[in-house]
Amino acid sequence: MNHHPWTRRQFLQIGSGLAATAKFTLLDPKPLGVAGKPVAASDTVRFAAIGTGVRGCELLEASLRVPGIECVAVSDLYDSRHTAAQEAVKKNVPATRNYHEILERKDIDAVIIAVTDHQHRKVFSDACAAGKDVYCEKPMSHTVEDGFAMLETAQKNNRIVQIGSQRVSSILYQRAKEIYESGRLGEVCSIQAHWDRNSPSGAWVYPIPPDANEQTIDWNTFLEGAPKRPFDAARFFRWRCFRDYGEGLAGDLFVHLISGIHFITSTNTVAKRAQSSGGIFRWKDGREFPDLIETFYDYPNFRVYLRCNLNNDHEGEFIGFFGTKGTLIIKGPTLTYTSQDTSPKPEDYSILGWPKQLREQYLEAFAADHPRPNPLNFKAADDVETYGVPDGYSDVADHEANFFNAVRSRQRVVENEEFGNRAAIGCHLANYSYFKDTPAVWDESAKRIKG
Repeated sequence: MNHHPWTRRQFLQIGSGLAATAKFTLLDPKPLGVAGKPVAASDTVRFAAIGTGVRGCELLEASLRVPGIECVAVSDLYDSRHTAAQEAVKKNVPATRNYHEILERKDIDAVIIAVTDHQHRKVFSDACAAGKDVYCEKPMSHTVEDGFAMLETAQKNNRIVQIGSQRVSSILYQRAKEIYESGRLGEVCSIQAHWDRNSPSGAWVYPIPPDANEQTIDWNTFLEGAPKRPFDAARFFRWRCFRDYGEGLAGDLFVHLISGIHFITSTNTVAKRAQSSGGIFRWKDGREFPDLIETFYDYPNFRVYLRCNLNNDHEGEFIGFFGTKGTLIIKGPTLTYTSQDTSPKPEDYSILGWPKQLREQYLEAFAADHPRPNPLNFKAADDVETYGVPDGYSDVADHEANFFNAVRSRQRVVENEEFGNRAAIGCHLANYSYFKDTPAVWDESAKRIKG
């Protein structure tokens, strides 16, 4: 959410070119500390980072904006990431390949887990058992079975858990939730969302560091929970491409869209059914996940269409809620509400087949039943509202602040283990349907996917 922020000047410039009925609001960030007050030294939360690759370092950099927390250790299987983590946190903290050394420390309250999907369950469960609260990157699980095992472990050990789809903590999504709950959209039966990219980086074709080898990377530990195979640097750095370690586009991007939709609509269930289509059209580099996937989800009260395409980036990130009274669109850092004109109107199409006398009779009766408002007293309703986030806003920092404040208060967060598990199951449904070429049906009682 902090990649393309709006400034107040940009809002004024754009507003001058739109209809007079449009309103523009720059949202105010909330304080990152506890109730906006400085955190006492005795309340400082000491945490460690397990997994300090691309996302791990992003989380460490964002943590510097959150008051009252301190990174005291980092861990990663690749030695050069130890240095990258220390640079991100601007501190020469102890670094290790073995995350168990971190979990054994009594002075660490919480951990941020940003490892590969296939190792989430192992690291997450070990951290909970060691009495650490857990911030775990999305998607929460690599399989349905992993997710329920993680949920049970967290609750058994009474741990604070937050999953890392940061839009759940965004001030923009909070405003969207308020509009949705107000009823101004009317009945929403259709939700559409997509997140598209068109670059090697967006397709996870990351460059391989020149010092990457079996001496600098703990390859055997990386393979725990996955089939054994000879060292392959591409699999280590581009792991999202492979089913042994990741969940592809569903786990990387669908999970953000699903989490945002669940949050805004207060959905606390899993889609009943999913149907996917897609394929590998461009990035034929040995990957196993598609570079285009489209999935239709059946929820009890609405239908959802999701798309991720690595071959074109026309609109980037988009979520649309289409209701009988209004439309709500989130596009990057902006939110726009547009009302639907649902005022009574006389029929002007089908009566063309009526005789003139009957048409006039119908129109006169309609006018009598629906008198126009007095123009002196009539005030047109605002029909377009646009909201944006201020320059420099970071929903990642907001998300981390929510987690660390919960570590102090012991109050469960919104994106807890139950929320995160439901969103991850949505990813598993999409992939199940794609790879098995069949609708994926969620069996809630058996807690499994059926074809």
